[in-house]
Amino acid sequence: MDRLWYGAQCRGRVGIVRGRVSYQDMLILQEGMGVRRVVYPGTFDPVTNGHTDLIARAVCLFDRVLVAVAVDTGKTPLFSIDERVALVREALGSMDGVEVIPFQGLLVDFVRSHGGRVIMRGLRAVSDFEYEFQLAGMNRRMAPDLETLFLMPGETHSYLSSSLVREIARLGGDVSAFVAPAVQAALKRRFG
Repeated sequence: MDRLWYGAQCRGRVGIVRGRVSYQDMLILQEGMGVRRVVYPGTFDPVTNGHTDLIARAVCLFDRVLVAVAVDTGKTPLFSIDERVALVREALGSMDGVEVIPFQGLLVDFVRSHGGRVIMRGLRAVSDFEYEFQLAGMNRRMAPDLETLFLMPGETHSYLSSSLVREIARLGGDVSAFVAPAVQAALKRRFG
């Protein structure tokens, strides 16, 4: 099969692949990697369109995307773990190949316990790189058998962060362009 991937389809799943990549070349790339599962960890407080964009991109590269919602965030989250998991599930809808689960403890232990070999992290700007580089280095030190993959969201989401969305919602601003309708409704209930 020698069809080219453009726009929003990849193996029948919703997602975005930039440029011209033949279906056959993508299968060869995946076979060579020997990886079919990726873990995308985060607090998702709340989940934004930037997060969902990255998940859609990961679905094109992996058979299974585990969205790991962190229980221990080191912060005081706006939403409880159950609320965050439910909002991520709702924001993703029925996206094929995605599972959303809470996790607690060391990420490398979680990844291994779920048969993963790749941790996916999003990079929005150069300012994210230093922190993400440190995390990747520490994870590699603890688990040399795991890899970290950095993906960038689409340009329309490169400025987006959960903390900015929370702040805009807290101040009564419209966040409909940044989050799924369910998340917007949850923020409205929280901030009035």
